[in-house]
Amino acid sequence: MGNSVRPSHAQIRVDEEGIATLTVTNAKSMNILGTPVIQDLVDALAQLRTRENLRALVLRGTGDKAFIGGADIHEMADFDTESAEAFISRLRDLCDALREFPVPVITRISGWCLGGGLEVALSCDLRIGADTSQYGMPEVKVGIPSVIHAALLPRLLGGSRAAWLLLTGDTVDAATAYEWGLIQKLVPASGIDAAVAHTARALAALGPDVIRQQKRLLRSWEDLPLVQAIDESVDAFGHAFSTGEPQKYMNEFKNRKREDRSS
Repeated sequence: MGNSVRPSHAQIRVDEEGIATLTVTNAKSMNILGTPVIQDLVDALAQLRTRENLRALVLRGTGDKAFIGGADIHEMADFDTESAEAFISRLRDLCDALREFPVPVITRISGWCLGGGLEVALSCDLRIGADTSQYGMPEVKVGIPSVIHAALLPRLLGGSRAAWLLLTGDTVDAATAYEWGLIQKLVPASGIDAAVAHTARALAALGPDVIRQQKRLLRSWEDLPLVQAIDESVDAFGHAFSTGEPQKYMNEFKNRKREDRSS
């Protein structure tokens, strides 16, 4: 059986395959990011990253009304400069914890994914959206710019589409989000849990060393010049053979081919 730990705003479950599910809980009907919610999620991620048997992480909201409907406007309305910077720094820490999490993070997006919620989703590796989901960065409509990991948008979407989202504050539907690259997989709302589970199990079936190594390379490549990134890849390729995983999986592949030819 899986085990469960329940901080006040972040529910953790890890199953026998090493797949963790982190659920935003007790955060209003839209899974809103206030300071206590953000801190509980950061603490939960710190707890999970120490588990050596972890193979994948699924991040989701409670229910299907929203993945995360944004940051808490009721809290932010009373900010001054100092408290605003402290708040957005905590949200940046949450996004960074997801980007630097040692195993792939899959985001299950159902319903609204707005503002800080979209920044959180962009910080994850794989985004699976229901066909009823909607996406937007509406911060300009309440007097603040979209910041921190909204900076990923021009890289992911291109400057033109990023400018449209960030300057107009408009929302886009799931089909547009998929076409633009906000999400990598679009599925019927009724099939989102099956799609997320299938993806997580596929990741869990891969070698634990290589999947962590590949994620580290993806993060590293974002900051390195191309030639240096390629050089680093050569070292990583050699290191992979010290783990024993290439020998294991390649020999299994060779044996399957022999069996297919003999059948």
